[in-house]
Amino acid sequence: MDIDLTPEHAAFRTEVRAFLDTALPGDIRRKVLCGSRLEKDDFVRWQRILHAHGWAAPNWPEQCGGTGWSAVQQVLFDEECALAGAPRQLPFGLKMLAPVLLRFGSEAQRQTLLPDIASGAVWWCQGYSEPGSGSDLASLKTRALRDGDDYIVTGQKTWTTLGQYADWIFCLVRTDATAQQQQGISFLLIDMRAPGVTVRPIITLDGEHEVNEVWFDAVRVPVANRVGEENQGWTIAKYLLGHERSNIAGVGIAKRELARLKDIVARADANGRRLRGDALFAVRVAQVEIDLLALEATQLRMLQRDGPPGPESSMLKVLGSELQQRLSELLMHAAGQRALPFGLAAEGADAPGTENQGDELLAAQYANWRKLSIFGGSNEIQKNILTRALGL
Repeated sequence: MDIDLTPEHAAFRTEVRAFLDTALPGDIRRKVLCGSRLEKDDFVRWQRILHAHGWAAPNWPEQCGGTGWSAVQQVLFDEECALAGAPRQLPFGLKMLAPVLLRFGSEAQRQTLLPDIASGAVWWCQGYSEPGSGSDLASLKTRALRDGDDYIVTGQKTWTTLGQYADWIFCLVRTDATAQQQQGISFLLIDMRAPGVTVRPIITLDGEHEVNEVWFDAVRVPVANRVGEENQGWTIAKYLLGHERSNIAGVGIAKRELARLKDIVARADANGRRLRGDALFAVRVAQVEIDLLALEATQLRMLQRDGPPGPESSMLKVLGSELQQRLSELLMHAAGQRALPFGLAAEGADAPGTENQGDELLAAQYANWRKLSIFGGSNEIQKNILTRALGL
């Protein structure tokens, strides 16, 4: 596929770069480029800046408050934001729930929920995985029993990313225990401040509080908060997962980390550690760069097709997650002993902007990125999906 830019696309890229130069706060930029921890305010502040400029929802249709951009414009925007050091826009509301609301939600739900997602006023998180129900998501056990105009929700979700900040959670719940697994599931929107909701932190290997357990103890949820029909949640779940998996591809992030890798290699060479003379290392870097170009072309082809993401989203998820993991390995190799500090204790070992440019945080990033091949449906599951799609 020819991915050379047209003059119109080149002008759009110039416009995005000019905006980022002036609008992206310097403190946020430094954190992202050095791999430092981002706080809730960093994400919310950036989303509000984008919203004020009319660029809050790149993937939404214009009539719903989005930009109405083409697939190529969306890719260029994501890439330029990543390269400039902008935080990744939180996908839970923008790129996961919003497409569901646009396809399956009621007009009242769209009118009420979409504006607050775009503005950053409401933070959403995802309630899919449970203990014992991860890759086998249809085996979930969180129950929602009908009680008049409400459901009574009881159960547990786990690995809830940034749930400690969330105002609302979209959940898969079992509304018919007698039906076959996939037929008895519904899609509910639950207020995280409702009585009976408890969030408990899970501290990951790198020392971060990124994921959580969420408990529901007889939580009362209005039936009006159900998206789509009762017991039809599995159809919605698959639709949402297609968007989630496409987003995991992370082409822009991979390009940023490749540029970071080349910078580390240049610094190593300048200090007498001749990485460019290491033929095996050079081949690994070249292969990553080639695979990244192929991934970008594949993503563009998928985005330009009509209809929702299909099995090809599984291919993007597998290739993108594995590519990012390979990059994290190369970054560790290139930084050498400067990457030895680990976890939160490494934060601040070298101030942003100093010679090492956040190298001391690479080990924590390496450990964190091992999850990329698991969440959103493990890569093994994605390969099974692709195999079935090909009739093999």
